[in-house]
Amino acid sequence: MTPGIRQAKKAGIFFEIKEYQHDPNSASYGEEAANALGVPQTEVFKTLLAQSNDGKLVVAVVPVAGTLDLKALAKASGCKKMEMADPLKAEKTTGYVVGGISPLGQKKRLPTFIDSSAQNLENMHVSAGKRGLEISLKPEDLLKLTQGKWAPIGRVD
Repeated sequence: MTPGIRQAKKAGIFFEIKEYQHDPNSASYGEEAANALGVPQTEVFKTLLAQSNDGKLVVAVVPVAGTLDLKALAKASGCKKMEMADPLKAEKTTGYVVGGISPLGQKKRLPTFIDSSAQNLENMHVSAGKRGLEISLKPEDLLKLTQGKWAPIGRVD
């Protein structure tokens, strides 16, 4: 059981764990998850870490159907500029490996921004803390568990 699953269980919310056989050669972990689970890419979200110009890390949760808009994230977090965090720093800070970073149960709680498109969903899927393992939950529950904020940070490709 991952720290993310433990956090959801402890909170007493309704969630489902969805496991699939991860292909290490997959070009996109998020697309792989959507295909394996048979759900639209707009319902599967990737968890990314970005770093502000002053060095602060933030978590961004965006649909795998698009990309993270770093300018929108900077605006939402009150920073001048954002860039993607170094993958090793992301792994060390969250306690998860890239491709399996969950917004839940991270070693260090970081400011979290969830793309506002999730508000229109009944359920969303995010990594449960390892590649090949997703957790399906209500967007409002994810917002509450991460103490996050809604923000229009996703960009459809």
